[in-house]
Amino acid sequence: MQIMISVEMVVNFFEYFGAALAAEGLFLMLYMAVTTHHELALIKEGNVAAGISTGGAILGFTLPIAAAITRSVSLADMAVWSSVALGVQLGVYLIIDLLLRDISSKIAKGNVAAGVILGAASLALGVVNAASISN
Repeated sequence: MQIMISVEMVVNFFEYFGAALAAEGLFLMLYMAVTTHHELALIKEGNVAAGISTGGAILGFTLPIAAAITRSVSLADMAVWSSVALGVQLGVYLIIDLLLRDISSKIAKGNVAAGVILGAASLALGVVNAASISN
């Protein structure tokens, strides 16, 4: 079996990989701006609730990005789906925050149950978001 990798394939890989990294960075910046708790500081302090909720949000965003890469016909197409995924994840946080009344303060206080429910909701809707992406 012979495997042929063209220069174009390698260039495409780096374009999509770079776009995905940029999308991840943008997502994290916006997510951390929307939440009122300070994820990185809390995680550095060992706050498990912050780690779980942030990890769930990252995974919930990354799954649709991966689906977008596999189904997109162009970088612009991927960017549109990435924007949808970003909106979904920010929406998850806002809805959970509304339902549980100030989830950020619960997470900042180390309430693991609050971190788990936010992380689980982020991941669950990320899976549905990824499955819903079509080309």
